[in-house]
Amino acid sequence: MKTWTPKSLIAFEEKIAELFNKGEIRAPVHLSDGTEESLIELFKEVKGEDWIFCSWRSHYQCLLKGVSPEDLESEIVAGRSIALSFPTHNIYSSAIVGGQIPIAVGAAISLQRSKSKSHVWCFIGDMTSETGMAQTAIRYSEKHNLPIIFVIEDNGISVLTETRKVWNSSTLRFEENMNSIVRSFKYTSKYPHAGAGKRVQF
Repeated sequence: MKTWTPKSLIAFEEKIAELFNKGEIRAPVHLSDGTEESLIELFKEVKGEDWIFCSWRSHYQCLLKGVSPEDLESEIVAGRSIALSFPTHNIYSSAIVGGQIPIAVGAAISLQRSKSKSHVWCFIGDMTSETGMAQTAIRYSEKHNLPIIFVIEDNGISVLTETRKVWNSSTLRFEENMNSIVRSFKYTSKYPHAGAGKRVQF
């Protein structure tokens, strides 16, 4: 498996941005930036047999889970950037807000019942973490001692709306109620919510 560095992850995403701006990718893309070091450190804990569930921004997670850059690029160019799925690598992403959460919890229940040593890692954004779906899933998983970790990627915004401003609070629930099955990290990105900042897609 390729060893990824922040520089090599950034180079991959910049290539995708270039392809998108040239019009060679004719479907939505959500690009990553600013999460490289946090994800590389976290994936040191992820085993090959573990399951990864993500939102529409999952290029880095796919690469760090072992998907080849060639296979990933092919899927992105084919228009599947926001719903990437690689069953042989146990990775799944959803274009629906929070769509990966119940599936991740179901996978964790299955692993627990089968007494598997595998683990589930569910990646969500800071605004998604405030939804009832996420809060219920986290509470249920904690109380049932499921083999799952929720990773909150906190960029402080939902599209263009400031998350904490929406809730009129300087803190979000995961910051107010620390939980052993929740991890989080903050980041800022050079990319807009969707696209690569040059080509406009309708």
